[in-house]
Amino acid sequence: MRNMIRHVFLALVIAALAALTTGTAAAATVSPQVNYPVEAISPADGSLVGIAYPVTIRFASSVPDRARAERSVNVSVPGGSFTWNGDRELRWHPDGYLPANARLTITAGDARSDFRTDAGTTAEADMSAHTFTVFIPGAPPRVIPASMGKPGRETPVGTFPVMEKDRSIIFDSRTIGIPLSSPEGYYLQGEFAERLTTGGVFVHSAPWSVDDQGYRNVSHGCINLPPQEAEWYFDVVRVGDPVTTHW
Repeated sequence: MRNMIRHVFLALVIAALAALTTGTAAAATVSPQVNYPVEAISPADGSLVGIAYPVTIRFASSVPDRARAERSVNVSVPGGSFTWNGDRELRWHPDGYLPANARLTITAGDARSDFRTDAGTTAEADMSAHTFTVFIPGAPPRVIPASMGKPGRETPVGTFPVMEKDRSIIFDSRTIGIPLSSPEGYYLQGEFAERLTTGGVFVHSAPWSVDDQGYRNVSHGCINLPPQEAEWYFDVVRVGDPVTTHW
């Protein structure tokens, strides 16, 4: 009888230990992190960009869990913050500018981009002084006479990364809501242009306003420069270099 009780007790202990071990193993099982597929990362792999170039991750489809998508992104710059443009495009913003002359890496899930920044060329448009000043590290500032947006068509205030460069471009007033038949309408061949906004603000050569540059603001919002100076700026600026406008 005593032996029977001992066997029953041992069986109960073994069963309890087995249940405890099984429960511990189940608790240790962790589901793997599943990342959202990435369609593109910008700056593109191998590119050389300005220090204000927007770091953008474009996902292959709509993202239902934004916090999870943000956790999948890593940029080799400390700090920063995220904003969303719709359900598929995530932007990372540094605290200030990207470091100059740096090799940087972005990863988002299994996608990766390695790129470089330039020396940190910047420009400042002073709409009160009618000047456009370019700052290149290691060189004296270059002050250029300029003409910005006239009353009612003022150049927007802020800091804008150069979005694209165009050696030759058509400026069509219809793209900013002005009919060609209007006294304000225009259709012009432009040169040495850098786009600052999707709304049609450019830095560009403007031989038609040379007499006003440095004295009066007469444009429809763009930053007008003398042709030779516009060509020089076109040669030294990169996409992503910042332009700050102020009064």
